[in-house]
Amino acid sequence: MRMTFRWFGEGNDTISLKQIKQIPGVEGIVWALHDVPAGEEWPLARILDIQKQADQARLHLDVVESVNVHEDIKLGRPTRDLYIGNYIRTIEKLAQVGVKVICYNFMPIFDWLRTDLHKTTEDGATALFFEKAKIHGIDPFELVRQINENSALTMPGWEPERLEHLTALFEAYKDVTEEDLWENLQYFLDAIIPVAEQNGIRMAIHPDDPPWSIFGLPRIITSQDNLRKFLALHDSPANGITLCSGSLGANPDNDIVAMIREFAHRIPFAHIRNVRVFENGDFIETSHRTQDGSVDITGIVKAYHDVGFTGYARPDHGRHIWDEQCRPGYGLYDRALGIMYLWGLWDAYERNAGLSSNEKRDVN
Repeated sequence: MRMTFRWFGEGNDTISLKQIKQIPGVEGIVWALHDVPAGEEWPLARILDIQKQADQARLHLDVVESVNVHEDIKLGRPTRDLYIGNYIRTIEKLAQVGVKVICYNFMPIFDWLRTDLHKTTEDGATALFFEKAKIHGIDPFELVRQINENSALTMPGWEPERLEHLTALFEAYKDVTEEDLWENLQYFLDAIIPVAEQNGIRMAIHPDDPPWSIFGLPRIITSQDNLRKFLALHDSPANGITLCSGSLGANPDNDIVAMIREFAHRIPFAHIRNVRVFENGDFIETSHRTQDGSVDITGIVKAYHDVGFTGYARPDHGRHIWDEQCRPGYGLYDRALGIMYLWGLWDAYERNAGLSSNEKRDVN
């Protein structure tokens, strides 16, 4: 398991590369050019600038999250080929600086969705929260306003330039079915996977967050069956999954451990985080500790260890603790604590595996 840490760039993050480097076991950053609108080709000069910063901090930049997919591609519009061309050229440029994995998603209009970015928990920390009943009554425009209240820091997946045409986007998706979305995803993969293969890059789709329909929009990367269907669209190592335990874990019916064991060879990137799911369908993000939530983090790390996982991982969203002022979900303290919890589990499994091997040798 190769540990990484998401970083939003100088001037767009409260956390420095120096601080990230000091977290034990972290070897690289997960990055993106967050100010480049979806569909535009990434400038090579900007990519090289990130490479220089990472090199100076002695951190790799093997994983990019995300090269966002333009809505015209998801909608299957005639203009999609223009944006796919830009996407292909971006893949080729990222390969020049040694990028190995590109995380992306295929969620219509919205990426991740929460109803409260700072829900207070029992211990006084705050965390991202989803209130199921509230989502049925809230105006999408009001939700966008709430998400972007902190204009000093971009919220990934909620970039203003993409959401300023919200009315038109909802109208465009009015008659789009899940099957339409599958077909449009197939078209996209047919174009980019051969390019990824040629450039030694593995594309890794992120599950829908949460893994069910929101505001009547189709969502398709939601379950083990759908992940199986997705991987069958292109039976190639370059067509992979960002397995996010928090996104998929919001639905208690999803068995994350079983997914890891089935799809291990197609998971180049893992997001490991915990959520506590309530009986009414609400959920809140918690510490990474297994006992604090509804996701079997202990079993998840064991499954990765058992399958010999050598891909990239990162702690996903953390709580806001110790009065840290940070981008919601992306502070330093709780994610660093999460890394140490994950390493603790991993090291214990390593030790147990070593003891088992020694015991076998003793018997022989």
